Amino acid sequence: MSEQLPANAVIVESALRGLGAAGEIVVLPEKAPTAATAAAQLGCEVGAIANSLIFDADGAPLLVLTSGAHRVDVELIARTAGVERVRRATPEFVRQATGQPIGGVAPVGHPAPVRTLVDTWLSKHEVVWAAGGHPHTVFPTTFDELVRITGGAPVDVE
Repeated sequence: MSEQLPANAVIVESALRGLGAAGEIVVLPEKAPTAATAAAQLGCEVGAIANSLIFDADGAPLLVLTSGAHRVDVELIARTAGVERVRRATPEFVRQATGQPIGGVAPVGHPAPVRTLVDTWLSKHEVVWAAGGHPHTVFPTTFDELVRITGGAPVDVE
């Protein structure tokens, strides 16, 4: 299947296999830049979508995997991460930190490890869908697997 995937999704697929993740990359018929558009295409609840949000945390990338049903409280995340300031990253910052475009940032497959926080709300869903490195790709996973493969810390985000 890899030959049919966009290049970034092939990188993510390889990372998933190397990490022992169970899910396969799924190519969606349309872009899924938001949790609502991904959920509509997958036929699942918006809360089961793991939004990959990259923040600039005092100049370092911080990935927050949040339920599509939540908004991230940046002040809470700053306190949780032990940094002075957390703000939404620019598209250039995201691409540099992850090698992936906004709207398709996967939890893995980055050029270097990115500090990750995982929304505890995602644990309420048996299957969680995360981006696969490209706006048309996703993969199924679980909360526990997301925490394991990212080395992320489970946190409340709002």
